Amino acid sequence: MRQVVIILGCLLFGEVFVYFTGIKMPASIIGMLALTVSLELRWIKLEWVRGLSNFLTKNMAFFFVPPGVAIMLYLDLIKASFWPIIVASTLATVIVFACTGWTHQLFMKHKKIFKKNKTPQA
Repeated sequence: MRQVVIILGCLLFGEVFVYFTGIKMPASIIGMLALTVSLELRWIKLEWVRGLSNFLTKNMAFFFVPPGVAIMLYLDLIKASFWPIIVASTLATVIVFACTGWTHQLFMKHKKIFKKNKTPQA
């Protein structure tokens, strides 16, 4: 029960944050960022949410059924804009790969700095 309350609490935080700030970002993303930050800062222990998060990850394909059905409803619109969608998707994928690679290289380059900050001071 605690797992559900924590994850739904983070989602609620995201909804409230978006409502009061008016930020143009999905509330679920804000909530999951809040959960990630809480886990990193050890405000929430991983064991508290491990079971539910494993279940949701294993059944992730189930959550893609409604968007798949919606795509089938708009197939005519997708056919009309097929090439712009393909080009935009390809460019976005390349940009995400490049940014991810550069970020990984940056972290690996400065790996010692991050490890030094994690070790306890004597």
